[in-house]
Amino acid sequence: MTTARDLLIVALDGGAGGAAAEQGDLSLALAGAEVIDLLGTGAVRLDGDRIVPASQPAPQDALLAEAVSSLVGEPPYEALSDWLWRRGRGLAAAYRDALEAEGRLAARSRRGLFARKGNPVPAATPAHDRTVQPRATPDAALTALAEAAGVHGERTADAPDITDDAVAAVLAAVYDAVVELASERQRRTISEAAFDNIWRGPVG
Repeated sequence: MTTARDLLIVALDGGAGGAAAEQGDLSLALAGAEVIDLLGTGAVRLDGDRIVPASQPAPQDALLAEAVSSLVGEPPYEALSDWLWRRGRGLAAAYRDALEAEGRLAARSRRGLFARKGNPVPAATPAHDRTVQPRATPDAALTALAEAAGVHGERTADAPDITDDAVAAVLAAVYDAVVELASERQRRTISEAAFDNIWRGPVG
């Protein structure tokens, strides 16, 4: 299991009984999880704020391989923040579909996260058990990604026990992107409310 797959399962578990993460927030966090895994395998490196591909074999995981193929392969390369937005578009749904196809998710008939196909929950599989049971001593990067995405209804920039500078930079970029997305949602809500008031006209 990759960090991104673990994150999706944690998100679905976390949203099962309460507030679920916004799909856009989760998609950005999943893109960040992919970068962290690719850093770990040496498939990419960070050069300042740029994400630079390395000449490593393509990952066996299909979605990680897709992530590598989407990288800009020539200087000046792509800013990490730009790549998170581009790669993150629809990524939560892509991971959900992949895990459903592998039998790792089971459908649940109520509205919530990914309401387009109902609200899936992690299937009772050995892979799911390995992901959920170790939460008492969670991976710091996975925990930080989940918190940045608001998996448990709260969002924090804290990243305890992160000693790798590149991983910390990825987590910071994910948090900034999620905050930017939240601000954009707020602007749209205000704009739509103002439009509704103009459309309805004065009352009384």
